[in-house]
Amino acid sequence: MALKKYKPVTAGTRWRIGNAYAEITTSTPEKSLLETVKKTGGRNAQGRRSMRYIGGGSKKMYRLIDFKRNKKDIPATVASIEYDPNRTAFIALLSYADGEKRYIIAPQGLEVGMKVISGENVAPDLGNTLPMKNMPLGTIIHNIEMQPGQGAKLVRSAGSSAQLNAKEEKYAVLKMPSGELRKILINCNATVGTVSNSDHALESMGKAGRNRWKGIKPRNRGVAMNPVDHPMGGGEGRASGGHPRSRTGKYAKGEKTRKKKGSDKLIIVRSNGKKLVN
Repeated sequence: MALKKYKPVTAGTRWRIGNAYAEITTSTPEKSLLETVKKTGGRNAQGRRSMRYIGGGSKKMYRLIDFKRNKKDIPATVASIEYDPNRTAFIALLSYADGEKRYIIAPQGLEVGMKVISGENVAPDLGNTLPMKNMPLGTIIHNIEMQPGQGAKLVRSAGSSAQLNAKEEKYAVLKMPSGELRKILINCNATVGTVSNSDHALESMGKAGRNRWKGIKPRNRGVAMNPVDHPMGGGEGRASGGHPRSRTGKYAKGEKTRKKKGSDKLIIVRSNGKKLVN
């Protein structure tokens, strides 16, 4: 990973810290793995705005990512490491021995020419996908399934990783990037390694216009509005606006936001360090 600090040639480059993209090997994606992405502008099926501050942005194509890694026991060679505008991590183009090509989330350290494989009894090497029951304890993993065969749902963003802490009869105990300890079915697949582009969080846009290119519009603060527009609006001068809340009046801080889920019973320790009594 390498970051690039720009010289202050313009006001926009004065605070710009960008990615040097040293790992990227090509700027041309695989055409057979592209799909169009339709922009919503924050509007729902009725054409009414349901999300504010969304609109505009550069056109982009979606890269079809293989989250299931269900091409078992067929070795693949890394053909290229590419940038994906739809996610924070880099992606890798795999060329399988039978001629098929697929994209995967690129783990840190994966290079062009390296071999990867998925299967039940493959070695727990970088980029390989296998069930957690066949991994040694302490293995650093990403792209984790929640149900066998479902496809990766957890730990997919840039620089993230989980650790296999323990194995029970039916479950594997993982330490998640948030610090949460939770159980996942031990037959679920995961990929060995840490997700690439770990310096993503250290990048600095430099100017508001770069967010407009991403389709993000300026966000207006509630305290800067009038009372008719927001519960925190109004007041003389720079009044605080009272307790932070949403435009509909729902408190923004202090309340629990997670809904009860069936998988709650599989959480051992929350990310805040509190143990759950099930």
